Amino acid sequence: MSDQIIIFDTTLRDGEQCPGASMNLREKMEVARQLARVNVDVIEAGFPVISDGDFEAVHTIATEIKGPRICGLARCLPQDIEAAGAAVKPAGERGRIHVFLATSNIHREFKLKKAMDEIIRLAREGVAHAKSLARDVEFSPEDGSRTEPEFLARVVQAAIEAGATTINIPDTVGYAVPEQYAALITYLRSNVKNMDDAILSVHCHDDLGLAVANSLAAVKAGARQVEGTFNGIGERAGNCALEEIVMAIKTRPDFFGTLHTNIHSREILKTSRIVSRMSGLHVARSKAIVGENAFAHSSGIHQDGILKKRETYEIMDPEEVGWGGTELPLTKHSGRHAMLARLDHLGFKLTEQETKTVFERFKEIGDKKKFVYDDDLAALVEDSMSVAKETFALDYIHVTSGSTTVPTATVRLKTSEGARQDSSPGNGAVDAAMQAIDRIVNRKGHLAEYRVEAVTQGRDSLGEVTLKVDFGDGDLITGKGASTDVIEASARAYVNAVNRKELTTQRNKELANPPL
Repeated sequence: MSDQIIIFDTTLRDGEQCPGASMNLREKMEVARQLARVNVDVIEAGFPVISDGDFEAVHTIATEIKGPRICGLARCLPQDIEAAGAAVKPAGERGRIHVFLATSNIHREFKLKKAMDEIIRLAREGVAHAKSLARDVEFSPEDGSRTEPEFLARVVQAAIEAGATTINIPDTVGYAVPEQYAALITYLRSNVKNMDDAILSVHCHDDLGLAVANSLAAVKAGARQVEGTFNGIGERAGNCALEEIVMAIKTRPDFFGTLHTNIHSREILKTSRIVSRMSGLHVARSKAIVGENAFAHSSGIHQDGILKKRETYEIMDPEEVGWGGTELPLTKHSGRHAMLARLDHLGFKLTEQETKTVFERFKEIGDKKKFVYDDDLAALVEDSMSVAKETFALDYIHVTSGSTTVPTATVRLKTSEGARQDSSPGNGAVDAAMQAIDRIVNRKGHLAEYRVEAVTQGRDSLGEVTLKVDFGDGDLITGKGASTDVIEASARAYVNAVNRKELTTQRNKELANPPL
């Protein structure tokens, strides 16, 4: 058995399923490029059959990203498997099809309404079909942690006989506890006669806050692939946080022995921040490894100990995961080349049009504040790629507000047909700006969530606004915007959400009326 723990990243599939975390193709590509830099072994890039957008994302990542294996998810259905096979085909030998089928009693009875023998037949046929399209096939018995061990062993054995090269045991609903989950892994290793012909993998959810603990217990029991996401994003309470898995194994060789990953740990913080920016999901300050407070010490006793010997209160060197000194900031006098060099250092790869847009915003921001820091630049990049195509662009905003006047906003948006302008009062400056935008775009949005943060320190910091808007159909659309003026940042974020909604509406029309 190898001592390498394979890191399977599902940020772009399971992570993106988190409500409000949907990413467009450009955002997914930035995440995928960074996942390649941090050196994950497998990128699960999406669920190709569910939409044209997901198929395009998996296919593009399989075409452009070199290094990791590229994986597409599929149910045990012919059309799913065919779509996944076509999507990962450009990756060649690095392409993987991940087939799943529910196996637990509750899923068999209420979701699938199928008997045990039928489940085994479908698993065998699904894996065999996938094997005809790709050499690398992974099989997951969904809700594996709640499946009867004896039946689970039968399904796993059938999947391996059909050609599965990786067997993943999902704790789909986060029900497992470490001792029990480790015992299940041990049981499978002892009772599946061909278990050595496949890599045993684990995929844990965090409903009880045990995803990382369960995954590490499984690793000790013999699992050699861990599935998860950076920052632990995902459905409900999220997935296993990969940065915690990697650093736990690296920090505790006394416990994990020679087990190791091939992750470039100094890229972890950068990966976390790119995932956070592209998904719009904030990282808690207290988050292990990548949270702002992860290596902060306020207690006098702790500070004194750190000054005398770092290891007294830090079990990891912050630089090992990417924390370090702030890079020299740019100023308004810095040129395009200097800006591009900093963006390259941050891991961004921009198109010519995006470069032009970001440079224009960079000069604009440079006139308003003394220094432009790395986080400022990252926020501007996020602004530029937040939608693939802008239907509306903020051209002008003017707001009057105060304790003795009715807040009123005048907004002008640029469109392909020219500029449109309107004004509206509101319950505050931000509300007035959003109502003016509603009048221009002829949509009515309900603000479900609103968050504003300072990107860097200082009174001249960029304000970064992330919001979620319901345009009347129940779907939450994420919008993001940044500016030294919080009202302008809010308007940019709202216009961004409007553009995302326009793009979604257009795609839905195309799917409903395919070309003849």
